[in-house]
Amino acid sequence: MPPRGTMQLGDDCGPDIRAGHRLIIHTLFDAPMWGALVVLCALALGAVSLAFPAVLAHTIDAVVRGDALGVELVALAAVLVVEATASAGAGLAGASFHTAVAARLRHRYVRHVLALGPDGQRRIAAGDLVSRLTLDTPAVGRLLPGLANAAITSATSIGALVALALIDWRLAAAFVLGVPLMLVLVRRFVMHAGELVERYERLQAEIASRLMDAHAGARTIRASGTRAQEVGRVLRPLPELSATGRELWGVQRALSARAALLLPGLEILVLAVAGFGVAHRRISPGQLIASVAYVRLAASAFEQVDALIGMVRARVGAARAAEVLDFAPSVAAPVHASPLPPGPGALSLRGVTVHAGERRVLDAVDLDVPAGASVAVVGRSGSGKSTLVALAGRLSDPDSGTVRLDGVDVATAELADVRRAVAYAFERPALLGADLHELIAYARPCASRTQVEAAARTAQADAFVRRLPDGYATAPARAPLSGGERQRLGLAQAILQDSRLVVLDDATSALDTATEVRVAEALAAALTGRTSLVVAHRAATAARADLVAWLDCGRVRALAPHAQLWRDPAYRAVFGTAGDQRAEELAA
Repeated sequence: MPPRGTMQLGDDCGPDIRAGHRLIIHTLFDAPMWGALVVLCALALGAVSLAFPAVLAHTIDAVVRGDALGVELVALAAVLVVEATASAGAGLAGASFHTAVAARLRHRYVRHVLALGPDGQRRIAAGDLVSRLTLDTPAVGRLLPGLANAAITSATSIGALVALALIDWRLAAAFVLGVPLMLVLVRRFVMHAGELVERYERLQAEIASRLMDAHAGARTIRASGTRAQEVGRVLRPLPELSATGRELWGVQRALSARAALLLPGLEILVLAVAGFGVAHRRISPGQLIASVAYVRLAASAFEQVDALIGMVRARVGAARAAEVLDFAPSVAAPVHASPLPPGPGALSLRGVTVHAGERRVLDAVDLDVPAGASVAVVGRSGSGKSTLVALAGRLSDPDSGTVRLDGVDVATAELADVRRAVAYAFERPALLGADLHELIAYARPCASRTQVEAAARTAQADAFVRRLPDGYATAPARAPLSGGERQRLGLAQAILQDSRLVVLDDATSALDTATEVRVAEALAAALTGRTSLVVAHRAATAARADLVAWLDCGRVRALAPHAQLWRDPAYRAVFGTAGDQRAEELAA
């Protein structure tokens, strides 16, 4: 696995086309029946395309000879019916296959992105993810119908060339004269177009990422008066995007123009040879008409410019989607998982080391958190506080060492059991859910309204929720929430989860002092008998804990009560040289 903190996408090498091919093969099994129907309809269309000129030729020759037309007319009608049926079936099957593949691939993509967890945020820009989900995954489903049509068109062209040779070998020889040149033109087009499509998709993703960043920082942009500069930053890739699009159209136009010159010339040459054949009675009038149709069929393989563009886009889209799917989640469900038995919430870390790139965030950490105790985790910025508490619930895994919950290695336990056993409240909680009731009950969706309201009261959130026009039915996006109110909703969510271990990752930092004291007192009562880990930046918060785990340079420097550590000037310096008056009172 690559070191944490590295960005793996958007490098100069572009996406791995071979990985895209593997993904395409995998998607063939997402809708096998529709895929098979796509191929069958394409085969039927190819067959009737070859049969129609021959049947038409026999009909015309029969008319010229004055023969009865019963059999010929029935054959002609049958060919037309099969062609109409196959054409309708191809449209239905192609659309159904594309829809099924796109839907399943999107589900797989979203599941995988969510499985990446916090590491995914560092690896892949949000705008890039959205671009790949909305633009690239649907393109994959169009490849099989495109390939089937291209393959059958190519086979039909070869069949038409054989039919020309059966009529008169001179007709086929005349057409073959221009085939090598067309093959060279098509090959150059596919190679150049692939590079341009990949660049175009990457630039679109870059603009989307910049726009999402600007949307997230809308308040800062307005306060800074930098809207014009930000518009320029977001749209900076636009000239290159425009130039790439124009270059792609230029390549497509060049192929179309050359094909438009070469193919009619070949057709005229073949028809001239056919005309001489009729004049010398080598070819019948019906065969002349058939030759016109067959030469058009033979040339059709070189007129699939739009289809070629579609297949190029599908290959690039598959490669870009596969690039994300090939990232291994940093936290994966164990192969042979065991249930996590009930327990009081004792946490133990042994020899835990975590790297972020070349930096060692945690260095062989040993730590024991007693069951039922409240332990504050303190340290200077960058000392590894959030990294340490993330290990308890397997939000991330250590590079080495073990994390045990009630004596069980969390890396070997059922991941769902670990998630239920450890609840988190964060500094900036995500507002997930259709309304505030669902937000609070997010990790425990079966909770009743009474239970949700009780958790909100404990977190000092019930009062402001009830003041909203729709109360607990208010959609989070329509609730004008301050940072402190968001944190209290996150605390209510963690309380309601009723886990044996509760982790508060700086979850009260946005609260004013008076509210924090009330929340802390309510939490102390609500979490009685449960273990808690609290990332603390305020001395008063650390003073309320039973023990303090003091992190320094990635190691646990001490595990002791706050009052005992307060005597150390280096410990006091963690909170500022002046200390905290409230903490001094509590320590005394």
